[in-house]
Amino acid sequence: MKRSIFFVYLVFLVVSNLSAQNWDVNTVHQINSWDGKFIRNYNKVISRSEPYVAVGVPVAMVVAAWIRHDKDLLKDAVYVGTSVAGAFVVTYGMKYLVDRERPYDKYPDRIHPYSRESSPSFPSGHTATAFALATSLSVKYPKWYVIAPSALWACSVGVSRMNEGVHYPSDVLAGAAIGAGCAVLNIYVNRWLNKWLFGD
Repeated sequence: MKRSIFFVYLVFLVVSNLSAQNWDVNTVHQINSWDGKFIRNYNKVISRSEPYVAVGVPVAMVVAAWIRHDKDLLKDAVYVGTSVAGAFVVTYGMKYLVDRERPYDKYPDRIHPYSRESSPSFPSGHTATAFALATSLSVKYPKWYVIAPSALWACSVGVSRMNEGVHYPSDVLAGAAIGAGCAVLNIYVNRWLNKWLFGD
């Protein structure tokens, strides 16, 4: 009886894994095949905007805080910047631990690479830092005009990475969870950091 239960459980795990893998491949194949001119250009711009926006926003906050001698804005900039940096470190550490092949390498007959990356696939670093930025900005400035555009941009980054053919949906979902998680965890880390940097 125990052997029968174990066998059924083993078959269930194998079938679930295959089903999840099929969903992952089928979804990236479908999104990668969106090749209308507007969609392709939009996704290309959004995908390439990520490093500039993720780094540029906290840097711009620091510059504005320095010009205005605004200590509170500087604290917010440190929180946003360290959230993005934390997400970057976690995702790139995980990439080389998991070492997942890019979808265009594993399925060259189904996925067209509109761009190529040298690092492993899982999780999506672009998505992680985009969600870290969007979440940290939303925590510090909980207004609809901050939350809505930052969430739209972060989600667009995730979709664009699949449209480019460089990530599976599971890469993107994991990146989003890591980015948002780093921003939330960083609320507590920054309480200690503020005491160390600013004495309060």
